[in-house]
Amino acid sequence: MPGHPIVQFVARPGILDLGWGHPHPDLLPVAEWREATEAALDSFGWQALTYGYAAGPGPLVEWLAARNSGRASGAGGRRADPGGVFVTAGASHALSLLCQLLTVPGDTVLVDTPTYHLALRIFRDHGLRLAPVGSPADSFVGDAKFLYTVPTFGNPTGRSLPDEDRHSLVLAAARAGVPIIEDDTYRELVYEGAAPTSLWELSGRTGVIRVGSFAKTVAPGLRLGWIDADRALVDRLTGLGYVDSGGGVNHATALTMATFASSGAYERHLARLRSAYRSRRDALAGAMDVPVAQRPAGGWFLWLRLPPGRSGAALRPVAERHGVSFVEGTRFFVDGEGDDHIRLSFSMLSPAELVEAARRLRLAMLA
Repeated sequence: MPGHPIVQFVARPGILDLGWGHPHPDLLPVAEWREATEAALDSFGWQALTYGYAAGPGPLVEWLAARNSGRASGAGGRRADPGGVFVTAGASHALSLLCQLLTVPGDTVLVDTPTYHLALRIFRDHGLRLAPVGSPADSFVGDAKFLYTVPTFGNPTGRSLPDEDRHSLVLAAARAGVPIIEDDTYRELVYEGAAPTSLWELSGRTGVIRVGSFAKTVAPGLRLGWIDADRALVDRLTGLGYVDSGGGVNHATALTMATFASSGAYERHLARLRSAYRSRRDALAGAMDVPVAQRPAGGWFLWLRLPPGRSGAALRPVAERHGVSFVEGTRFFVDGEGDDHIRLSFSMLSPAELVEAARRLRLAMLA
């Protein structure tokens, strides 16, 4: 009799699934994380296994503040305030916490479109009314509680908001008095050049709340991320009853992450990821005839427009009969638009599997 499942994704025999934004198993740093865990226990001893500091353990908070200022990589810049960092159990946890603090059921929040589909579910779980905006800088409404956006290597499009639009967005939000929640999950997965300046930096770290995660850069099973905000918001987060009761979020894992980062293992792992995912992007994009100039410069996804008259919902069962799957574009819109697009993830399959998946998808599109 089979035991209870261990992981979220369960492969379907015969299907090369381009729908899941999960890391390739071979790119998870099992051996390196084991070493970091042992080193953290050697270094911190009993302190790694007791109740932690509410905002997150000092070694990780200090590293995040330095890195998020560009200082850890030698880029210079004004150091972020460590008092403005709150360690979370991942980006999804961060979004739920921010909804809890900033909204009540029935409030309106603005979301860029298309956008991360599971964020929409989190907002709906909190009873929020979702107002999609295609051009956020021109679409602020006074009663909105925040704008949610993924402006860098976004999910699902892989695109980044141009620099001039970033400045306009930050200024428009400040004029309207509407905070921005910037989901910056994919920033470190950059394959050409440098990632654009974050909205958080452009704002002077005022009026923008940045959410980050180690799910894509290290491992989603860590359930580890953070919020960059002002001290007042961090104080509200640390004052939550369950945070006070629990003594911080994911304390032991956070100390291991601090050890993993300070040892240089994070930078080495990140370099390996960038090379591996760049080759996967190129394998899938090349097999789907996506021009080089239109390939995303970072992240995990291709956003593919279907031929005129084709529907993602209608194509999916045909594709699965051909042994390939994807996510329909409608999942990333509030109002059911997007049936002329599909999202393809290149993160979880090998380059050879991606080429084969593309071949199957192209056959399905001709059926």
